[in-house]
Amino acid sequence: MTQNTTDQAQGRSCDVQQQASVATLKVPEQQQDSAETLQELDDDMVVEEGDILRPEDRNAVESIWQHGVVPFAISDELAPQRDNIYAALQMISDVTCVHFMPHTTQYNYLQFVTGRGCASFVGAQGGAQKLYCSPSCSVGNICHEVIHALGIHHEHTRDDRDQYVSVAWEHIKRGKSKNFKVKYGNTLNLQYDLDSIMHYGKYFFSVDGSPTVLTKQRGVSIGQRTHLSHLDIQRLNRLYRCDNVW
Repeated sequence: MTQNTTDQAQGRSCDVQQQASVATLKVPEQQQDSAETLQELDDDMVVEEGDILRPEDRNAVESIWQHGVVPFAISDELAPQRDNIYAALQMISDVTCVHFMPHTTQYNYLQFVTGRGCASFVGAQGGAQKLYCSPSCSVGNICHEVIHALGIHHEHTRDDRDQYVSVAWEHIKRGKSKNFKVKYGNTLNLQYDLDSIMHYGKYFFSVDGSPTVLTKQRGVSIGQRTHLSHLDIQRLNRLYRCDNVW
């Protein structure tokens, strides 16, 4: 990355430093649908787990953003959400080596567009990569989607999740059970994280207001969207090999 590019990224970071404290729109714990469970279909994309976009090409390869630099553009329709988007990016750049910079001529970039909820692809897809953002998306919701775009999946789909949570299948909305299926992948040798910003909430996709995800450890809350947990930070820094950069 050139010095001018670095200066530009750092300049943008400084511009949004004070915006990082924008208050998030807290989702009540018993709310059955969050902004991350509203997106169903857009264009030719299939939505999985409420907010993960998958191209029709099932062979599409997920990858990380080169050098940890993510150019981004915000559509004019999202002007009311601009401060929240900057604050969400700041939540990540403050604790990792990932840099966000305004898109200019780069071929690969993150494109924030309006949608019926919050939704993102997982990992860098190539070209103008859409991240959907509705007025109901809080700072934390947007941060959650950006972390998807950086290459991180939902925490509750890890193959070791049954050691930490139980899924109440009988309380899940019809047709939504697939959102709770285990996926096998790279955990980066980090333990399961109930406090992760990437974890489902207790009532996600509930058909009757009953919990759909129950922790096996008493007194532990799940589904927070206010901060990156210690393990969230470690996971991103390992994925982007930040120890080799900082």
